[in-house]
Amino acid sequence: MKKNYIFILVAALTVFSIFYLKDNSSVSIPSLKIGVTSGPHAMIIEHVRERAKEQGLNINIIEFDDFILPNAALAQGDIQINCYQHKPFLDEQIASRKYKIQSIAKSVLMPMGIYSNKIKSIGQIKEKAKIGIPNDPTNSGRALLLLQKAGLIVLKNEEYPKLLDITSNPKGLEIIELDAPLLPRSLDDLDAAAINTDWVFLAKIDTNSGIYKETADSPYTNLIVARQGDENLPEIKKFIELYQSEDTKKFVESTFKGSILTSW
Repeated sequence: MKKNYIFILVAALTVFSIFYLKDNSSVSIPSLKIGVTSGPHAMIIEHVRERAKEQGLNINIIEFDDFILPNAALAQGDIQINCYQHKPFLDEQIASRKYKIQSIAKSVLMPMGIYSNKIKSIGQIKEKAKIGIPNDPTNSGRALLLLQKAGLIVLKNEEYPKLLDITSNPKGLEIIELDAPLLPRSLDDLDAAAINTDWVFLAKIDTNSGIYKETADSPYTNLIVARQGDENLPEIKKFIELYQSEDTKKFVESTFKGSILTSW
């Protein structure tokens, strides 16, 4: 009798365990794959990930080392969100590559700055100085607008400026286009360069050492981007809520000491 009781108890526990495991196997934790460029964007998302985990949202961070792949990965469905680009760049990518992606929220402004290893102020730029700018269409235009604002050149077209749009170059500057990640490493060979904050940060250059920088009224605030139709997914709405929180704002302010500005 005792043996039969033990057998029945073991059988009951086994059946319970099977049903328990089966039931729990159907429970999935909401998750997002988010594409970012290395550096500040990745650091901010890492901070948000810790807060999301506390609220039952799992975030996987996919880091990229260029500006083109995150949009391709998003359009292909390899990630659900990316967070690294400003509106002019996004608009150009959508127009040229026919991506069905869209901005769903603002993130941070990483002011482009003019940096130099040779001079300490914009007024020290000499005639025929070599000035580096990014070679992708959007950021080269952004750099040219910054050079104009600094009083170094005059542009004919301010909407989508190119080198050919320079109508006045009183110092005869030699403007050299390079891959954006190469600009910090080229400062010894250049007199100055207009560089995006992310590449300055990754090169371990003091982001506050720029001799001239964009201000908070810049149109180049970065965006959170998703595929068309995904903007109302609960996990994406939760992510935006966590990203645009007072907690994230304090993290950005304390970590980057004013070199990166929040947009909310």
